Amino acid sequence: MKKKRHMIAAIEGEYRRYKSLGEGTFSQLEARDLVEKMAPESLSIAQIVWHVSGNLESRFTDFLTTDGEKPWRDRDSEFAERSASRKEMLSKWERGWRILFGALAPLTDGHLTGSVTIRGIVMTVGEALERSLAHTSYHVGQITFAGKLLRRGEWKYLSIPPGQTAAYNANPTLEKARVPAAAQSKSQPKPQSKRPSRGSSPKSAAKTVGKPARKPAAKKAASKARTKKKARR
Repeated sequence: MKKKRHMIAAIEGEYRRYKSLGEGTFSQLEARDLVEKMAPESLSIAQIVWHVSGNLESRFTDFLTTDGEKPWRDRDSEFAERSASRKEMLSKWERGWRILFGALAPLTDGHLTGSVTIRGIVMTVGEALERSLAHTSYHVGQITFAGKLLRRGEWKYLSIPPGQTAAYNANPTLEKARVPAAAQSKSQPKPQSKRPSRGSSPKSAAKTVGKPARKPAAKKAASKARTKKKARR
């Protein structure tokens, strides 16, 4: 029997959506934009990438069997000033996501109630995934916002552009199908075909089409009337 992974698949789908948003931002930027800081106290896109990837690597390496905060992780170094090339940054980005998706692949919905730890704190697998997804989406939001500020008027929207909501609602191309097509077809009632009753011929069935069925009460009354008539004779 195939094990269910509806929730795991939905969570994985959201991760992939945020990965796509990050990459949609990278594709619009020059190499120098990736290491530029908008303000002294802010982070460059490359620094955010190092942090996101470092977090995913630590959390999802041996996900079910070891603590999510690995002893080999140097979290503070993820925020260090860096002048990485586009190739180096993308390589770091892909490494974290590859480890994440590799850890999710064998999971089923049955794993969600199991336990894992992060910094010694026990939580369910489901809670750990929710926490990680929220953390990742938060930082991808920073990446896209920084990209928009850097590109300004040349920015290409990754979601619904301002003023185009009505047009998008008429053709929601970015939406995911929440119910698989197979499940949708199963939920649709099948049309019932009318068949002639057993023992009746197609001709007799055709003759009765369109005629109202005789009510049982009327039939009973008619039978009584015939019985009385015979008795009088």
